[in-house]
Amino acid sequence: GAGPGENRIGTVGRPLDGVQIAFTDDGELLVKGPGVTQGYWEKPEATEEAFTPDGYFRTGDIASLDADGFLAITDRKKDIIIPAGGKNVAPQPIEQALSESPFVEHAVLIGDRRPYIVALLSPSVEALQSWAQTHGMGGVETAELMREPEVKAMFASAVTTANVDLGHFETVKKYRVLPQQLTIESGHLTPTMKVKRRMVERDYSTLIEQMYDS
Repeated sequence: GAGPGENRIGTVGRPLDGVQIAFTDDGELLVKGPGVTQGYWEKPEATEEAFTPDGYFRTGDIASLDADGFLAITDRKKDIIIPAGGKNVAPQPIEQALSESPFVEHAVLIGDRRPYIVALLSPSVEALQSWAQTHGMGGVETAELMREPEVKAMFASAVTTANVDLGHFETVKKYRVLPQQLTIESGHLTPTMKVKRRMVERDYSTLIEQMYDS
């Protein structure tokens, strides 16, 4: 177990004794050790795909190790965005930064095989309504509020702020605020409130194309 000082916020801690870790060129975490599966039952092809030739298990997680040996999982490999420019972009930390704004409930980054990165922002109806209350607009429909210059400015500022710490290739070049909040009922969130990326991309493809057409 971890001793005092062995925890570090934002990491999953240090690898356990006897566990060897390695990384692929694109940052995927590879593990080897007694607790790791030997493969899939009667599925030789799946087993072969899941392991490197030298016996490391491919976790599917993109991770990094800091100077003190603490491991941080930054994304799922299948979610990694590879824009036409070629540099890998891990969407989750950027989506997290966009969601720091109280008005952004969820952010979905898009840009795989595209010329640049764009974002869809799912508005927090709750935050918008409480803003409306304090600005003498209580009871006004969310769609109506979205047209207010002050509200537009708040979303713009969420994007500007998130972009500050990003490299040129990963900055959010354009964004659109969705007409409604993503929900479990709308089929866009899992029961644990994670965004179903593919569904969002499918259902909002028109908005996405607009950001690339103009």
